[in-house]
Amino acid sequence: MTLQPTADVAEKVGQRTLFKPEHAPALNGSVLTQSDQSAHNTSLYGSFRDSLRAPIHRWFTYPAGYSHKLIEAKINEHGLTRESWIADPFVGTGTTSVASKILGINSLGVEAHPFVYEVATTKMFFDYNVSDLSNDIENIMVAAKTYYDKGINCQDVWPDLIYKCFTVQNQKQLLALRQTIINSELVTEHKNFLKLALTATLRIVTTAGAGWPYIAPSKYAARTVNRNAFEEFSKRCHLMLADIVKVQGSSQHHSSRHILIKGDARKFSTYAEENTIDLILTSPPYLNNYDYADRTRLETYFWGLYNSWGEITREVRNNLITAATTQITRNSMTESLKCANIAAVSSDIYADLYEIIQNLSYLRSQKPGKKSYDLLVARYFEDMLKTINGAYKLLRKGGSFVLVLGDSAPYGVHVSTDEIVGRLAVAIGFSKYNIEVLRTRGGKWGHNPQRHNVPLRESILTITK
Repeated sequence: MTLQPTADVAEKVGQRTLFKPEHAPALNGSVLTQSDQSAHNTSLYGSFRDSLRAPIHRWFTYPAGYSHKLIEAKINEHGLTRESWIADPFVGTGTTSVASKILGINSLGVEAHPFVYEVATTKMFFDYNVSDLSNDIENIMVAAKTYYDKGINCQDVWPDLIYKCFTVQNQKQLLALRQTIINSELVTEHKNFLKLALTATLRIVTTAGAGWPYIAPSKYAARTVNRNAFEEFSKRCHLMLADIVKVQGSSQHHSSRHILIKGDARKFSTYAEENTIDLILTSPPYLNNYDYADRTRLETYFWGLYNSWGEITREVRNNLITAATTQITRNSMTESLKCANIAAVSSDIYADLYEIIQNLSYLRSQKPGKKSYDLLVARYFEDMLKTINGAYKLLRKGGSFVLVLGDSAPYGVHVSTDEIVGRLAVAIGFSKYNIEVLRTRGGKWGHNPQRHNVPLRESILTITK
C-alpha cells in the first residue's frame, strides 16, 4: 500500500506517511458524492438547533448531539414498526430515546456520564399529573423565596468557579432554590423535574460567558445583562410544564418500552440479548480532544456532585470512551500504542493507524505542548472497536448501525474517522458500509495561525449487518 504525505507534514517528518481517505481500500464501503446525495433529502436530518426548540429535547442544552429529526428520518428509512427496537450506546441527554418514545418505538439508551444520564432519565418521564406538578412548582417558589428572605450565607458552599459565575444576589437565590428542592418531600419525579429546571437556569442567569462548550468567568467574557434567578427558574418550569402537556396530548409512547442504562458503550453487548435490536443510531464522541467530563463542571459543582478536577477525573473522565488528551496518563498507557485488538482484526487497518500514530509521536516531540495525540488516536479506535463488536452482537441480521461522526487532524495529521470505523466494522463481520457527507467543518478557525488547514467533514456512517 502506497501512502502519500501532505506537503506540510512531510516536510517535518521526512518519509513518514499519512493515512488519507482516498488511499483506503473500499472493503465494501462507499462514499456518497454531492450528486449522489441529491437522491437523499439530508435536510430531513435537521441540525442540533432543532433540539433547542423542540418540546422535551430543549430541557437541557448539551453541546454534543444531533437533531431529533434525524432519528425520525432514520426510523422511517429503515422501516421500524411498533415492535422494533432502536438503541443508542452514547445516548447523552436522551435525544434518541426521547424521539423514539414520542414516536412509540421501543428504545435502549446507554450513557456513561452519571450527571448526563440523570438528565436523560428526567427527560424520559412523561406521565406527570400536570395539576399536581403545577402546584408543586408554585409551592417550591414560595418556600424558596421565604428561605431567601430570612437571609442566606453562601460562603464555603461551592468551589470558586460558582462564585465567579453569579452575582451575590443570584448566588443566594440559586442556593435557596437548590436547598428547598433537595429538602422537599416531593415525589421523586417532581423533584427531578425541578432539579433539571434549576440546572437549565444556571447558564441563563450566569454573568460569565456561558456558550458551550466553555464557561468563562473572566471580566472580558462577562455578560452585561443580569437576569433574576427566581424569575428565570419560574419561566423554565412553566416552559417544561407546557412541553409535558403537549407530548401527553400527541405522543404514542404509552404502548412502547424504554430502557435507560448508566453504563459503558464498550460493554454494549451486555445490555440486551443478541440479535434483538433493529437499528442502532448514535453520535459517539468525535476524535477532537473534547473533554465531556469537564463540560458539565458548572452544573456538577453547583449540585455538590464534585468539587475538583480530581473528583471529576475519578468519577467521570476515567469511565468515558477515550476522546481527549485529558484522559491520557502517558506513563501507564504506552502499551495502548500497539493497538493489539485492531492488529488482531485487520493488519491493513493496523498498518494505516500505525502510520498515523508514528507521525503524531514524532510531531509531539517537536511541539511545545507535547499533547498525547498518538495515544489518543490509539485508544480511541481500540475503544470504538469494542463498541462496534457490541453493536454487531446486538443487531438483527440486516440491521444497521448508524453513526454521526466527524474526522479530525491533530497536529495537522488527517484521521478519517468514518472510513476507519467503517473498515473496522467490515473486518469484524458487517457486510458493508456507506458514508453520507453532511457538511464541512473547521472553516471558522481559518483565521487562527495555530490551526491546521486540513479540510474536515461531518458525515453519517451506515454499517449494515
